[in-house]
Amino acid sequence: MIGVLQRIFRIESQKTTIRTEIIAGLTAFMTGAYIIVVNGAVLRAAGMPYEAVTIATVLSACLGCVLMALWANSPLLIIPGMGDNAFFVYTLVLALGLPWQQALAAVFLAGIVFTVTSLTKGAVYLSEAIPKSMVHAITAGIGFFIAFLGLKNGGLIVANEGTFIALGDLRDPHALTTILTLLVLLPLFLRNVTGNFLIAIIIGTIIGSLFGIVDFSQLRDFSISFSGYDKVFLALDFSGMGSLNFWSAVFALSMVIIFENMGAQLGMLSDKSKFRRSFQANAISVIGAGLFGCSPTTTAAESATGIASGGRTGLTSLTAGLLFIPALFLIPLFKIIPNAAIAPLFIIVGCLMIQSLREIPLEDFTEAFPAYLMIVMMPLTFSIANGIAFGFIAYPIVKFITGRYRETSLPIYVIAGLFLLYFIFG
Repeated sequence: MIGVLQRIFRIESQKTTIRTEIIAGLTAFMTGAYIIVVNGAVLRAAGMPYEAVTIATVLSACLGCVLMALWANSPLLIIPGMGDNAFFVYTLVLALGLPWQQALAAVFLAGIVFTVTSLTKGAVYLSEAIPKSMVHAITAGIGFFIAFLGLKNGGLIVANEGTFIALGDLRDPHALTTILTLLVLLPLFLRNVTGNFLIAIIIGTIIGSLFGIVDFSQLRDFSISFSGYDKVFLALDFSGMGSLNFWSAVFALSMVIIFENMGAQLGMLSDKSKFRRSFQANAISVIGAGLFGCSPTTTAAESATGIASGGRTGLTSLTAGLLFIPALFLIPLFKIIPNAAIAPLFIIVGCLMIQSLREIPLEDFTEAFPAYLMIVMMPLTFSIANGIAFGFIAYPIVKFITGRYRETSLPIYVIAGLFLLYFIFG
């Protein structure tokens, strides 16, 4: 068995070990498993049945991770995205007025557009045309976004009417759990202790239980029923194909998922040779999500925790993907893990990712300004896609103003124009 895994995932040539990859997969899964509980709650606002959507979420995540493992040998985690499920509910269903069945059809068609882009030379052409400063800005921006998530979910920063954001109450049990867990994680991380993130999550949960923020009452029922899943499985409705709203939904969704995932993968993959197949696996997983009855899958920001734990190959994503299946019967167990036990991981990973700032030529304002916009808009708009859009729109503008328009490739002008349309049409 070990020999088979060595051959399939080329473990030795990737300078890693099976043990490291499995721990990285377990860590990535633990940080991304919240989607099992949360996605159904979000999609329920569109009128979709919670239990059925939870099953669809698990199947979509499992498919995406297995595709990423076996097709791309990549450590990236593919799960239904938080931003994408909100887009599904609040844009496709509530704003454009599509029934959720038609919204699933839009997901399916957007997945096909994504797949065609990934299977042709378009994906590689686009990735080569993107300026290096933009790639490094995407990495740094995602780092700040992840750090913001960690600080927010850990209760260290809170909403404020007067200043929009403010320091949280550090005496609050959630904030205290975050701080103490971070103090536990820091020495483990700095000493490169194997499984440091996973150990911190366990200890953080114990700390949270001492502060009374862990609800053990949710551990009473570990059963799950597949009855009712037929309501969302293959429930796609193409009857709206004759309407402008339907195709507006397909266009907008295609724009978001293609560039959001391209940016995330280019930002997180240290081995860029894996990008094309990783992009393809991601694209096919979106088609699967539409068929399973789920919002679009995405390259999760939580992938960074697995990579930071040493994940280099598809064994990381395969481990995470397979863990989603038994997780269906362990939903109560994951429900008790407090956000405060996971938040410190985001804070550490964010620090690792913003180090790409040193690769941006800040002395050149035409490179620095679009990168700066991209970086600040990701956390401030709470959207990786919005940040990427602002950066790509600004890049050709500053180059044109300074007479350096020849430094901008045609694809960048096209991307900027498409993102401009994306904002114009809301």
